[in-house]
Amino acid sequence: MGSRKHNMAAQLKEAKKSRAFAKITNCPTSPRKMRLVADQIRGVEVEKALQILRFSPKEASRNLEKLLLSAIANWQAKNEEASIEDAGLFVKSIFVDSAGMLKRLRPAPQGRAHRIRKRSNHVTLELGAKNNSN
Repeated sequence: MGSRKHNMAAQLKEAKKSRAFAKITNCPTSPRKMRLVADQIRGVEVEKALQILRFSPKEASRNLEKLLLSAIANWQAKNEEASIEDAGLFVKSIFVDSAGMLKRLRPAPQGRAHRIRKRSNHVTLELGAKNNSN
């Protein structure tokens, strides 16, 4: 490996150390319902986002709460010496992508069948710190 390529790889490795993110794959909720909850916490401080998710009546908020707690734990693992309160963590980005669908058939009148699509999604959440350059 050349020196330029080696230096670039080292820079990318350092940049990844400061990123704290978590993912859910194949979550059995439709992406449309998950996006409604994800839009509420985008750009919000971590403490406030946890309160929003805890008191939301939607089913998707339970999965996003677990995801946010996982991202916080990932941030703490990378930044052991720093505290969450001093860092000013916030939800930097969150996006919901559709995953595979389970296709089922439901009987319909006169011998026909209607297709039922059971949708699922992938959610990626990234945290940023206000005090750092994230």
